[in-house]
Amino acid sequence: MVFGIEALDHAGARLSSLRRGKEDRATNPLQYVFGPVRSGRLGVSLGLDLLGARICTFDCLYCEAGVTEALTTVRKPYVSARRILDELAAWKAAGHALPDVVTLGGLGEPCLNTDLGDIIAGAKELFPDIPVAVLTNSSLLPDPDVRGALAAADMVLPSMDTLVASEYRRMNRPHADIGLDALRRGLLDFRAGYGGSIFLEVLLLAGINDTAENLDLLQVFCRELAPARVDVVTLSRPGAYPGAVAASREVLKRFRQALGGGDQPAAAGAGADGHGPAALVARNAQELAARIAASVARRPQTAAGLATGLGVSVAQVRQALRTLERTGAVRRQGADNDFFYSG
Repeated sequence: MVFGIEALDHAGARLSSLRRGKEDRATNPLQYVFGPVRSGRLGVSLGLDLLGARICTFDCLYCEAGVTEALTTVRKPYVSARRILDELAAWKAAGHALPDVVTLGGLGEPCLNTDLGDIIAGAKELFPDIPVAVLTNSSLLPDPDVRGALAAADMVLPSMDTLVASEYRRMNRPHADIGLDALRRGLLDFRAGYGGSIFLEVLLLAGINDTAENLDLLQVFCRELAPARVDVVTLSRPGAYPGAVAASREVLKRFRQALGGGDQPAAAGAGADGHGPAALVARNAQELAARIAASVARRPQTAAGLATGLGVSVAQVRQALRTLERTGAVRRQGADNDFFYSG
């Protein structure tokens, strides 16, 4: 809980956020469809935010979406399937270049939304030739209702950063009701009844889960799970907390070799040159700025990454970013020329 002056500050920030939300809706009708963004694992990905806020079962040190605002295990229709699918239909009707994949994720854990199954079904109906992927931290997979809804996705990208209980508590900072053993069992139960592709992600942080004990346990787990792919990654963007430090290249290489992750994560659906589909032209500078602001609010990105995902020139993106920085809509983090922009 937050007390005293901090509570007033929090309330003021929340009111400002709500005011900004009303202003955003006036210029950008798409609140829950964002991107496309360039994904290292999926190619050009059109994102669907199923929560609309930083609501999650974890409060991970490394989360690129920022600090969790509501740590919960309560499932409900945080954003209705109808609203998300109406936006998705509007995006399609606008004639944008098609993405490689439609990805359910956003600011928090998408499986918290009880409309998950309807959203997957609706996305597949709107884009019958494009795979639907779901990003999940695996925490709700012990629930058979979640496993049933998730089974309709073409690809599921679950996380399993560590199987060491002390590392799990320190790194993932889970809700008290989510035990590591149940999480592990839930993912294996999902695998047993799922016919699509599982791309397991293991994110490593220096000095936290890069241990020999974790590697040994993950090796056994990966043999049981038999995912289509294992992506061993580390921080490439600012994390939610200062304690999140990227693992070294040597550590990444050791884990990748042991877990079968190869030298680099593959990018499903991407061309050999790493670029997405044909150019997507924004109607005007205001629309481009609104789309950039909506995208970086959910995932910190570089100017070059935004340009690739949105299909416009880097010069156009940088011009929009300068405007957004002046108004305080985005902030810049990084050093030298390696800047990431976030909402």
